[in-house]
Amino acid sequence: MSQSLAFLLIGLATLVGFYDLWAFVSVFRSDRSVNSKALWSLLIAVLPVLGVLIWAVAGPRAAPARPRD
Repeated sequence: MSQSLAFLLIGLATLVGFYDLWAFVSVFRSDRSVNSKALWSLLIAVLPVLGVLIWAVAGPRAAPARPRD
């Protein structure tokens, strides 16, 4: 394996690790039930790339905007 390929793989693994960390923090800060949080965490742990992508699309919800007074 060439050195540049090794650096690329290390960089990709690091990037996936950061996104996994974001997803775990986001899951545990969400308003979902404990069972739902456990299932999401399991999905992210078992399928790191796919789990993060699914969570990014289906998981986090922004708080609704509050009307101004």
